Amino acid sequence: MTLFLVSLAVLVGGYFIYGLLVERIIGCDPKRVMPCYSLQDGVDYMPLPTWKVFLIQFLNIAGLGPIFGAIMGVMYGPAAFLWIVFGTIFAGAVHDFLSGVISIRRDGASLPEIVGAELGTNVKQLMRVFSLALMVLVGAVFILTPADLIAGMTPDWMDSTFWIIAIFVYYMLATLLPIDKLIGNIYPVFGFALLFMAVGIMSVLIFGDVTIPDGISEGLYNRSASADTLPLFPMMFVSIACGAISGFHATQSPMMARCLKNEKLARPVFYGAMVAEGIVALIWAAAAIAFTGGYGELSSFLSENGGTAGLVHAISIDWLGALGGVLAILGVVAAPITTGDTALRSARLIAADFMHYQQKTVVRRLVVSVPIFALTFVIMQIDFAVLWRYFAWCNQTLAVFTLWAVTVYLARHRKFYWLTMLPALFMTCVCTSYILYAPEGLGLRYDVSIMLSLITAAAALAWFVKKQYFTKPVLVSED
Repeated sequence: MTLFLVSLAVLVGGYFIYGLLVERIIGCDPKRVMPCYSLQDGVDYMPLPTWKVFLIQFLNIAGLGPIFGAIMGVMYGPAAFLWIVFGTIFAGAVHDFLSGVISIRRDGASLPEIVGAELGTNVKQLMRVFSLALMVLVGAVFILTPADLIAGMTPDWMDSTFWIIAIFVYYMLATLLPIDKLIGNIYPVFGFALLFMAVGIMSVLIFGDVTIPDGISEGLYNRSASADTLPLFPMMFVSIACGAISGFHATQSPMMARCLKNEKLARPVFYGAMVAEGIVALIWAAAAIAFTGGYGELSSFLSENGGTAGLVHAISIDWLGALGGVLAILGVVAAPITTGDTALRSARLIAADFMHYQQKTVVRRLVVSVPIFALTFVIMQIDFAVLWRYFAWCNQTLAVFTLWAVTVYLARHRKFYWLTMLPALFMTCVCTSYILYAPEGLGLRYDVSIMLSLITAAAALAWFVKKQYFTKPVLVSED
């Protein structure tokens, strides 16, 4: 219990202390003319209430990652709690916040355009393809899982296929309609369900008759049943993605950068939403070991009771009762749905940005969206387990590119670039070693994978120095 409560307090404190420092470094300007006013089009660029912008941003980024990813990640042991806390504060929230601010300053530019402006045209082209691929992967993954969850609570005739079709139709409407028509109106409902789920489970953890056997006093060694083949580094850092740092988030920040009414609101919206997601991940990591009795017991429960979906269902019903459990499960369902819909919307915006194709009319939006819908349908035919593994790696790799782009931006503007350089170097090692070592990657020896990942990080740092970005940083904004 102590580790959970301390982790919770540090996360909240990180928002007020480190978040404020990051805001000071980037120098948010309350007088800046915002894209929602200068480029208002009634579709994607429009001012929205701050509470609604926060809620949309939070729901956009809080997909399956902080729930399923946290449960899978906590099987590695108490190190998972530390990664959720420090990854969120020093990497994930900084990544989301700064990419959002830079998008604001570039008129709501999408992520590939932001990265390309800092890292060059060749990287921009790569990021366009990579980002689009990730958005479609997210859309496909986050149709299949909520469909299965809802099918388990509805009559037999409303099976997974029925819900796959229903969710896909909703995604198409959310992609095509103006942001305030469907997303802006339905998200408060989804938000209530997700917040009820998080608050309900957390209340049981804190006030209920449960024990959280975190095992921190025994050390941070790998508790996974497959510790020999699944080393804590880098496997845990990829498993817990959205609950600590996620490249996908930077694709969502520009969407809300086009709706935010004042740049000073960027920290509550972008940094704050990531901290809120970290709290959700922390809750589910603690709930998983509290409910099952420990790390080894968690692994056994997952293998015998339908995996993470079975555990989420069991925790919700057992701890919150029938009605509360259903509401909690709806919150879990809302998380992926409210990520999948905006993933496909982001794909449309990314494609439209690099084609310089105006999106005011529904016909023009259809021209861009129909190929995206078709590709999503094709990818949905791939085995889900394979889809999830590649999604996780692509997600973290996108974060690497974003962190390096933000680092260059900070250096060029004579700001404290170490803020993002250190997370960039660390995540470069994580993603490189993972794809070199993992079975779905090259399957190299572990020691070789680690050595090559360190060489890759060193090469990235050498490139940064060669480009003469290594300038004297300052802690105060010069804007």
